[in-house]
Amino acid sequence: MESALKKHHKLTWRQLLTGAGLLLLFAILTLLFFGPSRNEEKYRRAAQELFRQEMVHNTLNMHYTIARPEDFGIREYEALLPGYVPGARELQLEEMEQQVDFWKKMSGRGLDAHDAYTRQLLALSLENSLAMQSHAYYDDPLSPASGMQSQLPILLAEYTFRTARDVEDYLALLSQTGTYYDSLLVYEQEKTAAGLGMSQVSIKKVRQQCRQILTAESLSQGDHFLQTTFQERINELYTRQGIDRKTALSAIRRNNELLSSVLLPAYERLDQGLEQLSAQRERDDKQPNDGTSQGTDAPTPDTPGNSLPQGLAAYPEGQEYYRQLLIAETGSYRSPEELYDLLKNQLLSQLNTLRQLITEHPSCVLPSAQEECLTSFPYTQPSQMLTDLQKRMTLDFPSLAVGGQQLPTVTVKAVSDSLADYTAPAFYLTPPLDDTSANVIYVNEKDMPNVLELYTTLAHEGYPGHLYQSVYSRRYLKEQGADPVRQLLNYGGYQEGWALYVEFIAYDYACELLSENGQPEATWYIQAEKTNRSLLLCLYSLLDLMIHYNGADCGQIAAVLNNFGISDPEAAQAVYTYIAEEPANYPQYYVGYLEILELKQKARTLWETDYSDLRFHTFFLNMGPSDFTSLENALKEVS
Repeated sequence: MESALKKHHKLTWRQLLTGAGLLLLFAILTLLFFGPSRNEEKYRRAAQELFRQEMVHNTLNMHYTIARPEDFGIREYEALLPGYVPGARELQLEEMEQQVDFWKKMSGRGLDAHDAYTRQLLALSLENSLAMQSHAYYDDPLSPASGMQSQLPILLAEYTFRTARDVEDYLALLSQTGTYYDSLLVYEQEKTAAGLGMSQVSIKKVRQQCRQILTAESLSQGDHFLQTTFQERINELYTRQGIDRKTALSAIRRNNELLSSVLLPAYERLDQGLEQLSAQRERDDKQPNDGTSQGTDAPTPDTPGNSLPQGLAAYPEGQEYYRQLLIAETGSYRSPEELYDLLKNQLLSQLNTLRQLITEHPSCVLPSAQEECLTSFPYTQPSQMLTDLQKRMTLDFPSLAVGGQQLPTVTVKAVSDSLADYTAPAFYLTPPLDDTSANVIYVNEKDMPNVLELYTTLAHEGYPGHLYQSVYSRRYLKEQGADPVRQLLNYGGYQEGWALYVEFIAYDYACELLSENGQPEATWYIQAEKTNRSLLLCLYSLLDLMIHYNGADCGQIAAVLNNFGISDPEAAQAVYTYIAEEPANYPQYYVGYLEILELKQKARTLWETDYSDLRFHTFFLNMGPSDFTSLENALKEVS
């Protein structure tokens, strides 16, 4: 799913506090105080410089954000993969405070609608990120589920070679991966020293990934995906642009050398460093109490016999950090208490819906209903399903042919076997702003869904989900002349909420499909599956709040799950562990979805007889990635 990757190859304001952002403030302030006097020109120059600086200070971000840097005024740059910078925290916070102050004080006077909206989003996003960064060591770049130890190889494997310079940049970035992973280990060491390190369970998972994602054996055989994908891209560039064959072979050899001499040792050092941290934790846990502890009620995130990860609430500033994380991930400014009530009411509603469905159509939950649905489903191939989804969405969603552009292509690829254990069932990589023609969706065949799940998953990742939303947003904002600085802002709730919203619509499409193929009774099974998925995602979002805001432990979560028929202790522990390791991840999807439903209802009320799904979807997509308070205000203005 998109956000797990996007938040790492797109700028988040947390990443600005690494080496990539140290010089930004001075460049902006120079433009502000010595630049033109007109507010519009000041905004334009400052926004463009902010975008340019972020691009040149993080080449991986730049490559996934823009295809042709020269079109954005970027002609000279050095390939950089910035990592964690120790000891720079106070200066970074001071710089960010000044940035927040600037963007909040900048007047919207004289700005067109898109620029005024972008200025507002920048101010809000920076303000929330500053609040998050005030809590040191709460971010987790080595998370077992979405850490850079598993995400960076995917980004390298999909690094498009459009020109020979792209190959040079790729190899330069690969040569820096050792320093990059070393910096993340330093961060984890400092984080552990501050009492906020990973649990023993999480460390064990990450160490296993380090040993499995890249091995000397796979490199010696030449069949590792970072070798095979590189050769494929080089061969394509060789054919398309006619680059010298000798140059291509030299690049292939250089890639193999760097994988063996830089990246593999980097994983080994990361593995060894985490092993040392784990051993140190064990030694510390065995030491007798020196009388300085706060008693048995004090948080003990990782004591012997309790090696599971703890929620953020277990840490001194955890609750406040979680408040800000919820805003950043969901785009909702509701308090945790408000979100708990919202989710609780939704859970009761979904339970009632499911009970009523089972009462009226008891056969919908029988194994025979599932078998009938899956055996009669007319499509088995992703290409067939994507074609059907595009056809069914036509009446209710605006066309992707914005500004006369052609419809984009999409390729469905299998996740490499070496990454299958660590990636989602499917995910989509967003295209650059200036090249939305070719798109890729990955499917994890190790966790291959059945045909109904594949159909709804492709709706989530493809049409009308991430692919459609990303391409439409980029094309529309470009056509409107919106400043590219908008693309530096990441709103998981807007993006993942939308993907879940259309995934549920796809269940209804599946009902139409089976009815058209003479299987109307199977539609009740589909509706039961849809409701059950909604119920589970709602429940897991509630558990997220319980763990990270209320401090619930694994036993308490197991008791809740038992009430919903999940009685296996291992299953309960797995649910608890994932949520504890990935705070605000489930709310990003489900709260985003609920906020879209509420915004949709407000549109119905405001527009009355002028309302249509097409009009609402067009409004939502035209506004581009945003928080939901800003979207609600914009809805009122256009009504």
